[in-house]
Amino acid sequence: MVSRNLCDLIRLRQICQYQTYTLCRANRAPCQRSLQGFTKVWDDGQASPKWTRSYHSSTKFLQCRQVRFYSAVSGKDANPQQSVATPQLLSKLFPQTAVEGAENAQQQEKQRKEEEEDKKEKESSWKRMKFGFVFFGFSVSAFCVYMVWVFGAPDHDAEGNLIMDEFMELPTFQQYFRRMWKSMTYYQKMIQEPSREKLLPDPLKYPYVQPPYTLVLEMKDVLVHPDWTYQTGWRFKKRPGVDKFLETLAANYEIVVFTADQGMTVFPILDALDPRGYIMYRLVRDATHFVDGHHVKNLDNLNRDLSKVVVVDWDPNSTKLHPENTLNIPRWTGNDDDAGLFDLMALLVTIATSEVDDVREVMTYYKSFENPLVKFRENQRLLAEQMAEREHEEKQRNLPAVQRWRPSFLGGGAR
Repeated sequence: MVSRNLCDLIRLRQICQYQTYTLCRANRAPCQRSLQGFTKVWDDGQASPKWTRSYHSSTKFLQCRQVRFYSAVSGKDANPQQSVATPQLLSKLFPQTAVEGAENAQQQEKQRKEEEEDKKEKESSWKRMKFGFVFFGFSVSAFCVYMVWVFGAPDHDAEGNLIMDEFMELPTFQQYFRRMWKSMTYYQKMIQEPSREKLLPDPLKYPYVQPPYTLVLEMKDVLVHPDWTYQTGWRFKKRPGVDKFLETLAANYEIVVFTADQGMTVFPILDALDPRGYIMYRLVRDATHFVDGHHVKNLDNLNRDLSKVVVVDWDPNSTKLHPENTLNIPRWTGNDDDAGLFDLMALLVTIATSEVDDVREVMTYYKSFENPLVKFRENQRLLAEQMAEREHEEKQRNLPAVQRWRPSFLGGGAR
């Protein structure tokens, strides 16, 4: 870089010397006359106005020539008409400088265009944003007015007559607003609350047979398990022992399947699972309460005596409104060696045969254990041992004393 600058400086000096020499040769006569006049003035010792004007005019001429030359070289011309030819002169004298200057000019022009485009884009974006805000505000306002007009209008009967309601005495705006609010709360209740107050019909009366207990079962991961493979896609696997389970409990229990799944999924599965109709009622998502992001089974709408209702489920959130009626069992994951339904069947049969007055006491006891079925199996084993020991004692008590004790020479003992 330094060597290139030095070369440019030497070239500029040579060009300046050459231009000065050329100017002097072109203006030799005026210069000689000026020098002669200057010499005569100093020889005579007096400066006449004529020689003074000649000296000044020649000096001014040389200065003007030099100024024009340097202005042409540097690109700064006092005359704006000659500024157009400056880049051409520079390109002839310094080709490398001309290329760099052209590139710089192109970059500046490109940058200036980009800045102008960015400015225009910002202005257009701001205009679009303002238009969007205005359109959004207008749309929201129109939607609010439409909602008030549609949901706040009074009802009419089939013949077109106006139906009087409790808002007729209020001003018009309040009437429409109150009716709209009532309609909105109604639709909110439809989403969060069950579709009907009584989920099950009234209990059967004589001569029909009404089972003494009601068994509420979750379908997914209690009776069936959803399974997906590349070959078959989604399918539901039947739990081992489900047929025996339903057949045995149908004699003492009113079996109800209560799940949070949609009816279009539940009904075909239950039709294939229970072809004999042991399941008396089917309740799906529209019968649940939506509380804190969960579909909850509210037994208050079941239309049954809660002291006779047993709920079997693996999710505590779905039965959190009535935990005292719930038996939370482990979730079935689809293993074929599962025997959970057999243990559950034994527990429920024991409750029915024992004629328990309030099943909530039994559920509360087993709820304190991590796995109620394992605890029931252990209790059943202890009970069987106690009954066997008691039966053995009864037999021993009824036997004569001679048969109970037989002496032996090898040692006496009880038989």
